[in-house]
Amino acid sequence: MMKELSKTGYSLAVIQAIALRMAFACWLLFMTFPMLAQEHSVSLHLNHVSLLEAINEIKRQSNLNLMYSDEDVKSVTDITVNVDNVTPEVALTACLNGTNLVAQKQNGVFVIHLKKKEKKIKITGKVMDSKDGSPLAGATVFIMKNGKYTVGTAATIDGNFSLEIPAGTKEVVASYIGYKNKYVKVDTNKPLQIFLEENSNSLNEVVVNGYSSVKRTSFTGNAVTVTKDDLLKVSSRNMIDVLQVYDPSLRIATNNEMGSDPNSLPEFYIRGRSGVGVMELDKEALSQSSLSNNPNTPIFIMDGYEVSVSKVYDFDPNRIERITILKDAAATAIYGSRAANGVIVIETKAPVPGKLRINYNFTAELTAPDTSDYNLMNASEKLEAERLADLYKSDSPGTALNLQKEYLAKQNNILKGIDTDWIAQPLRNGFNHKHSLYVEGGVNDIRFGAEMSYDNQNGVMKGSYRRRVGGGFYVDYRINNLQIKNYVTFNSVKSENSPYGNFSEYTSKQPYDSFMDEEGNYVEYLTMWHTSTSNVRNPLYDAYMLNSYDRSSYTDLTNNLSLNYRLAEVFQLKAQFSITKRNDESRRFTDPGSGKFVNYSDNEPKGELALGNSQSVYWNANVLANYVQTVNRNHMNFSLGLNMRETRDKSDNSLFLGFPSGHLDSPNYADKIDSKPSFSDNHTRLMGSFLSTNYTYDNIYLMDASFRMDGSSEFGSKKKFAPFWSFGAGLNIHNYSFMKAQTVFSQLKVRGSYGQIGKVNFPAYVAKHTYRILTDTYGTGNGVLLYYMGNEDLKWEKTNTFDIGADVSLFHDAVIMRFSWYNKKTVDLITDVTLPSSTGFTVYRDNLGEVQNRGVELDIRADVYKDRNWTLTLFGNLAHNKNKILKISESLKAYNERVDKYFEEYNKNSGTMQDSKYSRPFMKYMEGGSLTSIWGMRSLGINPSDGQETFQKKDGTITADWNSSDQVIIGNTEPKVQGAFGVNLRYKQFTMYATFKYECGGQLYNSTLVNKVENVNIYEVNADRRVLTDRWTKPGDVTMLKSIKDRYHTTRPTSRFVQDNNTLEFNSFTLAYDFSNKLLAPINISMLRLQFNMNNIAHISSIRQERGLSYPYARTFSFSVNLGF
Repeated sequence: MMKELSKTGYSLAVIQAIALRMAFACWLLFMTFPMLAQEHSVSLHLNHVSLLEAINEIKRQSNLNLMYSDEDVKSVTDITVNVDNVTPEVALTACLNGTNLVAQKQNGVFVIHLKKKEKKIKITGKVMDSKDGSPLAGATVFIMKNGKYTVGTAATIDGNFSLEIPAGTKEVVASYIGYKNKYVKVDTNKPLQIFLEENSNSLNEVVVNGYSSVKRTSFTGNAVTVTKDDLLKVSSRNMIDVLQVYDPSLRIATNNEMGSDPNSLPEFYIRGRSGVGVMELDKEALSQSSLSNNPNTPIFIMDGYEVSVSKVYDFDPNRIERITILKDAAATAIYGSRAANGVIVIETKAPVPGKLRINYNFTAELTAPDTSDYNLMNASEKLEAERLADLYKSDSPGTALNLQKEYLAKQNNILKGIDTDWIAQPLRNGFNHKHSLYVEGGVNDIRFGAEMSYDNQNGVMKGSYRRRVGGGFYVDYRINNLQIKNYVTFNSVKSENSPYGNFSEYTSKQPYDSFMDEEGNYVEYLTMWHTSTSNVRNPLYDAYMLNSYDRSSYTDLTNNLSLNYRLAEVFQLKAQFSITKRNDESRRFTDPGSGKFVNYSDNEPKGELALGNSQSVYWNANVLANYVQTVNRNHMNFSLGLNMRETRDKSDNSLFLGFPSGHLDSPNYADKIDSKPSFSDNHTRLMGSFLSTNYTYDNIYLMDASFRMDGSSEFGSKKKFAPFWSFGAGLNIHNYSFMKAQTVFSQLKVRGSYGQIGKVNFPAYVAKHTYRILTDTYGTGNGVLLYYMGNEDLKWEKTNTFDIGADVSLFHDAVIMRFSWYNKKTVDLITDVTLPSSTGFTVYRDNLGEVQNRGVELDIRADVYKDRNWTLTLFGNLAHNKNKILKISESLKAYNERVDKYFEEYNKNSGTMQDSKYSRPFMKYMEGGSLTSIWGMRSLGINPSDGQETFQKKDGTITADWNSSDQVIIGNTEPKVQGAFGVNLRYKQFTMYATFKYECGGQLYNSTLVNKVENVNIYEVNADRRVLTDRWTKPGDVTMLKSIKDRYHTTRPTSRFVQDNNTLEFNSFTLAYDFSNKLLAPINISMLRLQFNMNNIAHISSIRQERGLSYPYARTFSFSVNLGF
């Protein structure tokens, strides 16, 4: 056996070790870890000490094995060296630089001996960051010989270095923690200018909060960093969706209504929901964007300035350097009033000096509709379901004869081969293409970058699209200690919704109906099978023959100006100013021939044109001072800042009625305007100042603290200002001296933070009295009416956040784990307060209510195997959050009564009893409940004797009557656990990346069972196949669904339809190939990458329900080319 194994090139011991590591890593991801080796970093700050003292300090900080002659070492008595976080070998080389000694590694031991005399030459130069030209103090410059370090030195605080090297040396290597090594040709005629590029794999070593950067090793807050490469491994667009893979606490709310609609912006949150927002009974018709004044939306900071969610949604991921998600008080408190929902900081790429470089990205994409969750009946099944429901039986002979004729006519259609696949008619496979071009260059003192992008995204419903065009120019000018940066961007987005209307119109059509006549023309109306037939308008006729449309667009022009002045190596001043002008337009036209106007009289105007316009101008100004200093073992990072922000929004909306035809859609052709156009405006100012500090002693004891004072015009005149603060502490246990000898822990850090932060997510002017301008005019002008009462005592919502956690790295970072536990309590919640009607008002807003979010987060990554050719990495994360309402206002209790009155309308007449709107559960608010609770009446099931439901009242008694006042919490949509996991495999230039998302432990109200099986009007619309198999049909049937013959009563919210929601989603799969530089260099190409990607590949759920009701979900397949010159 040993001989057979040796033929493969591997010994039995090697194979056993690999197998052990793989098994150990898999166990780590699901409670197990692999084992590799660890090497420590060393920091030296020594002035005029002996070489022996320097060697002892290196030994204290590492497990380096040394051998030397006492006589040789004792003779060196004046060593000065300053290096941070370098390998022990580099630290030793820096200590020996300028002496007559050299160290060579032999059999794992470094032997220090006298240098052999040889001819020397001296080189000098400076090592700088390629991004901003700042000096890299402590960077090492050395000679690499036979894969080993030989002669080397460390750069001074100014980045300068001087090094004697053997004559004939052709190149040296420059190295710095977090940067890529660079080989530089030796030139003794002039100082070397060495620019190092950040290593994308090392971007996680720094936490960026939008104002300053802090080393992750010294940071006590909770932050997740995602690089551009991480984003593009998952998807080439929609970075918000991608972030779910890397941070389990960030979740996009499932939008089962809008599916994959490219024009539907996502609603998302971090660490649960903390605000009530607009209550369900007060919501208007479904909005494609749920983000306006959403009390749970985090803020986005791009290059130091707050930006809108829509800008991020449409932003090109190729222009991103990295994204940092800030979650706890220590990380977010410097944003004060805007930080309670979390902060997402985006850094864009800055131009790099050097020769002109061009980078082009092309993505071709195919989107295919995913209707696999629809289980509709075909024509034969549908007719059989109608028969089983006794639809063709009657005690009246005349009626029975007509019903029999109808049945035979439908059967005849089926025999003729009519079995219409309605859901396929409005759908298509969409081809999309995306282009991104970036040009950069310049010298150290002046750099530039120019960008252009185009993204054509077609939806899977015919005629729907979103087209993005963008451009920008970046200039970076430096003179002495002053740096001036200016970045101008312009973006234009145009979108249109599908003229085919709502997808649910097609899922309800009868499969035995044909949408064309025998000559192939679209029919305006489908067959009217009986006098009460509804649902006969052909939606395909409106789509093909009419000119209705729904379009929108916006343009965004932004200028960011930044001035950085370095007063000293440790002190920097920064001033930033950003201004953005945005224009939004919407135009929705309904053709006068549309089915919407079928029942209008001849005198009523037909055709509608709704116009909307809005203009926004907002500016940000930041003034910052930053002081960073290391004194002996004390490292300090202080920031002092002032922030100002002003926004001005204006909008107008108008509705024109009556048009002669669908092709004459200008307002000039309208018969009239519906009413006086509405105009609104909002003008707000925010000003804040902050002080933050990050302090480290001996790289062991860590402390973060911040204080911010914010003032906002959106609050009452007596409560405009509020303080926000945070404090964090931590321990780098792995840096204690007693931990130096061990080889298990690369990092062992514990951290904790507590603070108070706020938010300002609510409608405009809620603190101020608001007047309505009357249409009646008087001699002195229009009258006004006070219609909303403000609250001058309205104050800030505040969230008290406590976070503790641990960061653990094992075996040379082969295994990395992060654990966090948090408790967020939102107090002074802004909610409606009910007023007596005698006051003339119904509500006003005040600070009443408290909500708690408490949970845990775990993130694990493990390198199972890694060598020159192969890398296998597994990763996984999970989050658990429990939301709890601690206190509610009287207004929310009054809202619960409104819900009860809403359901009382059900018994009004036979028509309301069949209205499907009463089948939907509505949220009620109760202390001890949750913002994600499902409410309904507790069900005891379907009585086998008669097929009717039996309920349990609040007091435990049994009843056959549904009553809204007896509703209780019957489920919770928030999962107990959610997260993602995946695998990354590399073989030479090939990489494979696959990700999965999961959630379990929550519940959903299965609306498909309610509306498409039990409450379905089977005579008029198509239905789920379970109508045939799962409905009660005769006495003795044991089933969860009531009698198939009961089509006159809509089922109201009941626990029968609450089901456990456990899902697994195959989120993405990526296969890429990077061409080697050796192949590309002869044709002057710097990089070439080919990538194939799939998204939303499969969705497995414990609940069988329709997904994408108004717009279907889609699978995406893309091919990308990234080319650099």
